[in-house]
Amino acid sequence: MNFSGLIQDFGPLTVTGLAQGAIIALFALGYTLVYGVLRLINFAHSEVFLLGTYATLLVWGLFGLDQNSATPSTLAVIGLILLGMAGAIVASGATALVVELVAYRPLRRRNAPPLAFLITAIGASLAISETVGVITHRNPTGVPNLVQQKVVIEIGNTQITNLQILIIVLALVMMFVLDRFINRSRMGRGIRAVAQNPDSAALMGVNKSRVIALVFLIGGLMAGIAAVMYDLKIGVTRFDAGFLLGIEAFTAAVLGGIGNLRGALLGGLLLGVLQNYAAGLFGTEWLHAASFVLLVLILLARPTGLLGESLGKARA
Repeated sequence: MNFSGLIQDFGPLTVTGLAQGAIIALFALGYTLVYGVLRLINFAHSEVFLLGTYATLLVWGLFGLDQNSATPSTLAVIGLILLGMAGAIVASGATALVVELVAYRPLRRRNAPPLAFLITAIGASLAISETVGVITHRNPTGVPNLVQQKVVIEIGNTQITNLQILIIVLALVMMFVLDRFINRSRMGRGIRAVAQNPDSAALMGVNKSRVIALVFLIGGLMAGIAAVMYDLKIGVTRFDAGFLLGIEAFTAAVLGGIGNLRGALLGGLLLGVLQNYAAGLFGTEWLHAASFVLLVLILLARPTGLLGESLGKARA
């Protein structure tokens, strides 16, 4: 165990972990929203994110950009990021709605058991992932170098770049907007009503099917934004890009308290930081393994997660 290396690189590991955790947190919001309303683990959410990464590249490709393109001007970069984000949001949101409509809604109408939903979620995930794999020949696709990373803040050996700031600030802003929407808006009240008691909400005039579709759509929008940040940070995507990150996002949702929006943010940021600490302490090959060991330890001490209620009483 390299304690001296961890102490020496504590600042850089923390900043890098927060940036990675911000992406995981945005991803995790889809899991926690769907579970809060349907008590369903939507494993197809990882492919909702995956299609967002490719949609972003398709949008940028329309402007002749590929992994070998030179970095555009600052104004062009802002416009391209916004357009890429719009494309990813549309693709991920539409995919989430299609998954809900085609895979889950027929099961709800038939009052299928929970196991049927779980198997369907895994099947939908594999079907989308393998389809993308066939189309792309399972080859990785490079991302245009839109953001020329520059050090904005430097404290000792800790350097914070413009891209890291963008990712972290965007995650915090989207989390705040979503939290206000769920807790203050009329549609948000409908989501909370269905999450608390679907039958009573229906008696009060809440359209359950519409609320569920809205929840999937919102989760898809968050995944689309995370996909753009992933493209910019990692610089490459491939047909299975959503698999491991999806497991990490699910871990973050459970870690923070699944069904709790603020818990998803806390869990994502905490997981990203602790992963980096583990990499600094044990080596990069232990980065992912250490995070799951930590999850088990925390759940043994607090099964409801850091901020969550019991899973049977989770709230959106």
